[in-house]
Amino acid sequence: MLKRFLIASLAIICSFTFSSQVNAASNQTHTVQKGESLYKVGKQYGISAQQLKAMNHLNKSMIYPGQTLKLPVMLNASEKNLLARLVEAEAKGESYAGKVAVATVVLNRVESDEFPDSLRGVVYDGTQFSPVLNGTIHQAASRESKRAVNEALGYQGYDRESLFFYNPGKASSDYLSSREVTTVIGNHVFMR
Repeated sequence: MLKRFLIASLAIICSFTFSSQVNAASNQTHTVQKGESLYKVGKQYGISAQQLKAMNHLNKSMIYPGQTLKLPVMLNASEKNLLARLVEAEAKGESYAGKVAVATVVLNRVESDEFPDSLRGVVYDGTQFSPVLNGTIHQAASRESKRAVNEALGYQGYDRESLFFYNPGKASSDYLSSREVTTVIGNHVFMR
């Protein structure tokens, strides 16, 4: 009886784990169904048709059944708070545009195959961010950093796909200096 219970419990846990992984993966793409438009798909996910076009590098508004659309990263309140705390710690003293750009890099990493596919995974990925290492990520975010995160969420698809940033006045990196510079904002250099 105990053996049967353990096997059943294990089966339930495995099926839950598998379905959670499927849901997480399908959360970043949408397969177009017959009769859908960019407007309808955008409305379903709470994003604009224009942002869907930008995310998918579409010149026209035509989409076709079976086509896979990339969706922007969507964060819950806890994830927004984590990103805002990272932005606060990484870009304190930088301009508002610099804070938006830092948040955008993190969101781009979530979408990139080069990095983990969750916000938490990206933030806590080894030694990527000094605020994780020195503990400043645990400090509260300012209202401006929270606003910058919200703007970065709405900006997805319109950026230059930066995946890295650093302050050359505080750090040096042969690896980063070999990357293509996308923009410079304040003391930060952004690259892809």
